[in-house]
Amino acid sequence: MSVSNVLALVLGGGRGTRLYPLTRDRSKPAVPLAGKYRIIDVPLSNCINSGVQRIYVMTQFNSVSLHRHIRRTYRFDAFSGGYVEILAAQQTNEAMAWYQGTADAVRQHIKLLQDSDIKQVLVLSGDQLYRMNYADLLATHEANNADVTIAGIPVADDLSSSFGIMRFDSTGRVEGFLEKPKTTAELDLVRTDPAWIEQAGIQAAGRSLMASMGIYLFDRDCLLDLLLKTDYQDFGKEVFPAAIRAKHVQLHPFDGYWEDIGTIRSYYQCNIDLASSKPPFELAAPHAPIYSRARFLPPSRVDGARVQGSLISDGCTIGAGTVIENSVIGLRCQIGKDVVIRNSVVLGNDYYETPEHLEVDLSKNVPPLGIGDGTIIEKAIIDKNVRIGSRAKVINDCGLTELPESKQFTIRDGVIVVPKNAVLQDEWKPALRSG
Repeated sequence: MSVSNVLALVLGGGRGTRLYPLTRDRSKPAVPLAGKYRIIDVPLSNCINSGVQRIYVMTQFNSVSLHRHIRRTYRFDAFSGGYVEILAAQQTNEAMAWYQGTADAVRQHIKLLQDSDIKQVLVLSGDQLYRMNYADLLATHEANNADVTIAGIPVADDLSSSFGIMRFDSTGRVEGFLEKPKTTAELDLVRTDPAWIEQAGIQAAGRSLMASMGIYLFDRDCLLDLLLKTDYQDFGKEVFPAAIRAKHVQLHPFDGYWEDIGTIRSYYQCNIDLASSKPPFELAAPHAPIYSRARFLPPSRVDGARVQGSLISDGCTIGAGTVIENSVIGLRCQIGKDVVIRNSVVLGNDYYETPEHLEVDLSKNVPPLGIGDGTIIEKAIIDKNVRIGSRAKVINDCGLTELPESKQFTIRDGVIVVPKNAVLQDEWKPALRSG
């Protein structure tokens, strides 16, 4: 199935408030993932592996580091005609405001669709982890002569309140959509016969609800019609339900790993899962790799440490006696002796300190970049370029679920988060009070 006439739009412009403070200094798609990647690498890699080579990434908030990453990473050869380009919010004669939603973002760049030879437009989220061949999505789309095709994944009743659930007929044509149903009566309105799911080649395993994955394939003219004749601002809440009423919307069932990385809890758990000995999503997939920026870093040096169920990125130094369990260690991490890191995500550093910088640190009584001797870190996210002294304890001892942000840490969804560039002195401990 040729995808040569498919244009991909990756939506990455939201504020990412639920991922704060990781989104304090960067956009959500630019947040590091699994040590060496960024979240945006997932949809872009899926596009490249599927043969979709014309890609726009739509950005708005804190997008400098995202722009830099895309510019350094995604370059096609001069003969392919492929590109990954940024569409940042801007003022034009037609639009004078920020993006008001995902659909409004596309509408503000509508000329790129009108002036092109594209036949279909693939609309993707910039904050999900999954692996999909979009040629399969196109095959479903064309086999059913659909105007819009949406990817759906079966979920159990207890997860329904987090998704939009679709109702469809025996051919897979979508007939209804209910956003985040909660009651039994609501669920019964959109429940799918498990036998239909089994016939689609997917094990139902007690799942009888089909959730929207937020992955849409539009016929170009259909999308233009929906955007130009309405003022809808959001794809999921407005454009998609309107398309169900007026167009042929087809379901494309999917049952691989899929995670919406929209909260601190989901981000944390996703990274921890990837570090496990049997990860639910395999990063090492020769047929469909996850691409990222090629960095010229040395191999990591491990000197007498014990590492179990963890991912260790390039350029790290890990001292003797250190224990790392069920954790992700990012690029250029400098970890001292007798450190304990458990169930944590350490994002690493953007640079190495020179001997001259280390002397300045000592003269100012500032810990060097990295994690000092004897420090203990448990169930935490340590953002980039953090300085942690010796014998510090980054632990949520009281089991708090939430705690307002300070310069040194916050607690979100039960996870202690140390923000980018924070400094924790020797023997530092978080000031916590239960109740």
